[in-house]
Amino acid sequence: MSFPDPQVTPTGLGAFLAPGPSSFTDFVTANAPHLLPGRVPEGLSPQAAAAGGLDVRHGTTIVALTFAEGVVIAGDRRATSGNVIAQRDIEKVFVSDSHSAVGIAGSAGIALQMVRLFSVDLEHYEKTEGVPLSLDGKANKLAGMVQQNLGAALQGFVVVPLFVGYDTAKEPAEAGRIVTYDATGGRYDELLGYHAVGSGSVFAKSALKKRHNPAADLAGAVRAAVEALYDAADDDTATGGPDLTRRIFPVVVSITGADGAVRRPEEEIEAVVRDVVTGRTENPGG
Repeated sequence: MSFPDPQVTPTGLGAFLAPGPSSFTDFVTANAPHLLPGRVPEGLSPQAAAAGGLDVRHGTTIVALTFAEGVVIAGDRRATSGNVIAQRDIEKVFVSDSHSAVGIAGSAGIALQMVRLFSVDLEHYEKTEGVPLSLDGKANKLAGMVQQNLGAALQGFVVVPLFVGYDTAKEPAEAGRIVTYDATGGRYDELLGYHAVGSGSVFAKSALKKRHNPAADLAGAVRAAVEALYDAADDDTATGGPDLTRRIFPVVVSITGADGAVRRPEEEIEAVVRDVVTGRTENPGG
């Protein structure tokens, strides 16, 4: 068996064995930049992409809120392409490591690539350095990835993540954190204890403004998140409401010091959703 010459093939065996940075993203940038999120597909010019030559799916609404034990993040399940529902059960909230999670809004394909790369980068850092990256380090890492997507964002392929985590260096009451971003990679810590991104975010934030209780328990926080998504779907056509017929419900992740990042079981969310729908049947305004 013969191995490729690392001098001839940059991504050959030599690239993997050579000393390098603890950032997996930096490794990919140096050895296979075409695999990074936001790169225009081979054979398609930036002009063609900007002209709308791609039928791109878009994710919609993500909400996050802190509670007494940590933080909750939740997302609806609809993806749109123009005025068409492209997918009814897309997942937009992902556990990125043991104490953090990311929700995505915007161009779904690029956003999914970004989240996967982000998760691998966190795991790569922990294996290389022997300790997990700090919560601020994770937030800054994601900001760098969003900034690298600026070229694609200028062509219309915008990705806006919502990052949440549990800061083990802080007291439990202050450990749940929410970080927001803009398309240029700007990073902002959310101090109100709740936030939302996506097309239905203005309606979701209005709901959270009334329903958020920082002293609530986990059940109360999950209920508030589901209610906010319900309100967003009620006023925003791109946000999908709960589908009782197809049993499609929001994806909800909780992060606490005791249990870390946990995707809430579908049976639990279904029970909350059905209770919310019953309540809204009796009082549509909530």
